[in-house]
Amino acid sequence: MRRVFLHVGLPKTGTSYLQTIVWSHREELRDAGLLVPGRERRDHLWASLEIREDPSLQRRGRRAPQAWQVVRDQSRAWSGDVLISHEFFGAASHRQAAAMVDALRADDVEVHVVVTARDPLGLFTSSWQEHLKNKGTTPIARYAREVSTDPTVIWNWRALDLRLVLDRWGTLTDPAQVHVITPPPSEAPRAELWQRFCSVLGLPDDVADAGAGFANSSMGVSEAETLRRLNQRLRGFDRAFDRGVWIRSYLADDRLAVRAGDPFWPDADQITECRRRGEDAVEFVRAAGFDVVGDIDALRVPADLPERRHPQSVTDAEVADVALDLVADLLGEVRRLTKQSADDQAGRSLSDQARRLRHRLRR
Repeated sequence: MRRVFLHVGLPKTGTSYLQTIVWSHREELRDAGLLVPGRERRDHLWASLEIREDPSLQRRGRRAPQAWQVVRDQSRAWSGDVLISHEFFGAASHRQAAAMVDALRADDVEVHVVVTARDPLGLFTSSWQEHLKNKGTTPIARYAREVSTDPTVIWNWRALDLRLVLDRWGTLTDPAQVHVITPPPSEAPRAELWQRFCSVLGLPDDVADAGAGFANSSMGVSEAETLRRLNQRLRGFDRAFDRGVWIRSYLADDRLAVRAGDPFWPDADQITECRRRGEDAVEFVRAAGFDVVGDIDALRVPADLPERRHPQSVTDAEVADVALDLVADLLGEVRRLTKQSADDQAGRSLSDQARRLRHRLRR
């Protein structure tokens, strides 16, 4: 029977790394018998918006509302296995998840649910940074204090807690068809996550170049606090595309994360909560009999944690230092782009003059 693999999360568990490899080698995967349906990578994001009944789908452009139907039609027409991957599917309600699985099963396929996971503390701090990269302003001490009931909310325990996600998705198919991929050890090659992913999909891991993926960058504590305060003053950047291009990529990843600042932890009670959620998830996965790829104990928060700062410890002077470096960097970038634009304009002007001269000579 044909299989459809639904990679539904969790966010901040290497999903972007895996998806970049998948979409960069889509043709090679197709030749190996695995279809990645859709017109473009965003179709899987847009499909997740439709499944989760997110009203923002209608603001994503005319192609967005067609995405889920395109994915379904291409999947139905394919004779082999199919991969649908986006971490935002994980926030779907049980009803929404069941509707998606039922729609796929109507095409006589075997549905497999794939979840990449990591320990909740690392996930929590990474997700707070992602919140900031999406123009968020919530201090870490107030972040995700309650579990949202809204499927459109991503940066919350609703989508980050492995047990909560599996409560909604893990009951929709046979436990052997629910695959939990744990993170490789920190000293392992980055490609090991791709290899584990391929083992679930039934693909040789050399079907694609694992170096095509990339790891999302983390900001240091001073850089994260600077971005949080900056977001409070930003005007505009309300479209997801603008936030992704300018705040997330241009500012956070390319200019703040590269400073390699100090790592940090949240409040002590939040660390305790993360530890409890990790223990609950491990017990739940074991009891359910899901297929585990890797060491399930890697989903626990380590008993001994190194000393790290808290974002509230960042001083105004530290924020000013980061902000001044940003201004200096951005001013140099503006100067470079202005000169480049002037050179391009001069080049076009000379080209126009040359065309006019050639025309006169011909006359």
